[in-house]
Amino acid sequence: MKKKLPILTTDKEAEDFIDNADLTDYDLSGLTPVRFEFQPKERSITMRLSEPLLEAIKEEARHSGIPYQRFIRQALEKAVHPKNS
Repeated sequence: MKKKLPILTTDKEAEDFIDNADLTDYDLSGLTPVRFEFQPKERSITMRLSEPLLEAIKEEARHSGIPYQRFIRQALEKAVHPKNS
């Protein structure tokens, strides 16, 4: 049986764990991928949306655990680069 991942509360604890642990011993099935945004956001746009659509977007973003503007950006990226998503 695989071990549960420990709760790590600091970056130092996480770094030490990764340096010393054999991750094949742990159950990683509950982990979800995370995307990091590295490109600077130098342009902005203004978009008019219906209130129900904006509320639905915000709710989906909350379920995804990300800010709603990032959620919109990811949806747009997926629409124009579907193979990279």
